[in-house]
Amino acid sequence: MPKGWLPLFPALLFWLSASCHGGSGSSAKVLLAADDHPLEYPTTQGLVAMNRYLTEKSGGRLSLDIFADSVLGEEKVTIEQTQLGILDINRVNVSPVAQISPELGVLVLPYLFRDQAHMRRVLDGEIGEELLGSLGRYNLVGLCFYDSGARNFYNRVRPILKPADLVGLKIRVQESAIMVGMVKALGGSPTPMAFGEVYSSLATGVIDGAENNWPSYEYTGHYQVAGYYSLDEHSRVPEIVLMSRRTWARLSPEERALIKEAARASVPAQRKLWSALEEKARRDVEANGARVNAIPDRRPFEEAMRPLYDQVLTDPKLRALVERIRAVP
Repeated sequence: MPKGWLPLFPALLFWLSASCHGGSGSSAKVLLAADDHPLEYPTTQGLVAMNRYLTEKSGGRLSLDIFADSVLGEEKVTIEQTQLGILDINRVNVSPVAQISPELGVLVLPYLFRDQAHMRRVLDGEIGEELLGSLGRYNLVGLCFYDSGARNFYNRVRPILKPADLVGLKIRVQESAIMVGMVKALGGSPTPMAFGEVYSSLATGVIDGAENNWPSYEYTGHYQVAGYYSLDEHSRVPEIVLMSRRTWARLSPEERALIKEAARASVPAQRKLWSALEEKARRDVEANGARVNAIPDRRPFEEAMRPLYDQVLTDPKLRALVERIRAVP
C-alpha cells in the first residue's frame, strides 16, 4: 500500500466494513475477506471457491468481497482487524496466529508432521477441530486449514543427507527463535535476514543456503545460486481461514453453519491448486539443473530437536498435544 494511504487506512477499513455488511434494509450480507497473496494464488483461490459455494447455497444472501495482495495490510495487521470485527474473513499463515495462541504455536514446531498425509489427517480430524475451536478466547473463529507445503533446506555447497552436512553452513532463516534454534540444533549457523536479500547473499557467498517451499525456491530464482535442494521437510506450517468472532455473533445459527460448510468445501480446491503449483515449481527447477535429493533417514534430524522441544514445551498441555499429534497414524 502506498505510504500516502496509511493515515487513511483505519477510515478506509471502517468504510469498507460498513458498506460490506449491508444496510438495515438489505437482506444480503457481504462479508469482507482478506488475503495477502495475489488473486490467482492457491490460498486466495480457496477463498474464491468458498465464496462460490456460499453464494450458491445461500441463494445470494451470503457472499464474500475478497481483497487480495495485501490491499488491506500485512497478516499481523489483518489479524488485529479481524479481532476487532473490521474484517470478517481472513486467510493467514498459522505462524503469526501462533504469536497469540500457544495451541496453534505447536504447529510451527520443526519435524512435527511425518509427511503431508499425516498433517492432513491431524488437521482434518479431532485435533484440528479442537485447534480451530480454541481461538474464541482471542476473538477469532477458526473455519478451516489450507496447505502451504513443506519447507526444505537448499544451499550452494553440497546435498544435505544428515545433520552433519549442515555443520559450517550459514543458513538464512526467518526472524524466529524456533527457526534459529532448529538450525543451531542441526549444527548449522542460522543467519536471520530479510527475504529480499537472500538471492544476492547466496550469489556473493554471504550465506551458504536457506530454506523454503518449492514455489518460493522457484519464483525467487534461488535455484540459480543454490542448486542443492534437500527434502527434509522440516516444517509444514499450514494456512488458516479465520473469522471475526464479532461478525460471527451477528449471524444466525443457519448462517454460521453455512459459512463453516463453505469453508470446509473450499479445502479440496485449495489443496488441488497448491499441489499443482508445487509440481510445476519442481519440474521447472529440475529442468534448470537443480539437484534434488531425498533424506535417507529423517530420524537423526528429529532426534536433534529434543532440546528445542524441551525448551519450548514447558506447558504440559502443549507437550501432551504434541504427543497426540505424533500418535495419529
